[in-house]
Amino acid sequence: MKRFERLRRIRRMDPHQDATEIYRLSVACEFPWDFTRSLELALYRTYAVPSIGRLLAKTAELTDRTQKRYDDTSLLLDAVVEHGFGSDQGKTAIRRINQMHRAYDIGDDDMRYVLCTFVVIPKRWIDAYGWRRMSRHEIVASAVHYRTLGRHMGIKDIPETYEEFEAYLDAYEADHFAWDEDARRVSDATLGLTASWYPRPLAPLLRAATLSLLDDSLLRAFRYTPPSAATRAWVRRAVRLRGRAVRLMPPRHTPHFARQNREIKGYPYGYRLADLGTRPVPGVRGCPVRHMPDAEAG
Repeated sequence: MKRFERLRRIRRMDPHQDATEIYRLSVACEFPWDFTRSLELALYRTYAVPSIGRLLAKTAELTDRTQKRYDDTSLLLDAVVEHGFGSDQGKTAIRRINQMHRAYDIGDDDMRYVLCTFVVIPKRWIDAYGWRRMSRHEIVASAVHYRTLGRHMGIKDIPETYEEFEAYLDAYEADHFAWDEDARRVSDATLGLTASWYPRPLAPLLRAATLSLLDDSLLRAFRYTPPSAATRAWVRRAVRLRGRAVRLMPPRHTPHFARQNREIKGYPYGYRLADLGTRPVPGVRGCPVRHMPDAEAG
């Protein structure tokens, strides 16, 4: 297989009818490392919306059990990508996602914004740091894939196109990003988690590198001291160079899914999708504020 052969295959497919298959090829074959990093960043951005950050702090899932929350979120979302919406695995994953979210009083606006981050942030990351830019087929397919996921989650008024997803995200962040002490605790816990994946002496360097990849609006919202211009330039140049190096390598022949990532630490002996995630208990850790019937995926 030649480096651009898979892209040519994607361009022969229908980005609406074959959206999840195109998205699967992008995530698992073309850009597995980039999608992992960018989806981490997508979820991280949501903490800067105080209503989201405060809720996550109140549940303590991302402060006391950070690794498990990271693992479960990655595995549930990726099960839909790997197996499809109509599969037993995909339905189980969506059912668990719905059961967790519907135990809390999460507004449609926040849910819609989180969905937008999954569409917009990977595209921006890959265009900046990937071995090539995303094709129009891949961009459209990503929007269609997450529109479908949003419908399964019961989210209303989902944007239609990538451009609408992007406009919603930018406007929502401009209106809602703000300082919140609890959200900062969630952010610090997440930065600590990413540093824990590497030798301890590297932790300060990794923190500086991570902050260098954040935009000014995030740094302001969390009140982090911005890295120096030289540090930021060095880190971003290094990530871009990685993308250029990948471009020169042979293409991946087998898909790589999130469950294969070395960052997934909590299930060395395997897992069942139906067992992943939280099961909120009334009156404990801020749950539940609102009760709703469990939604069936389908």
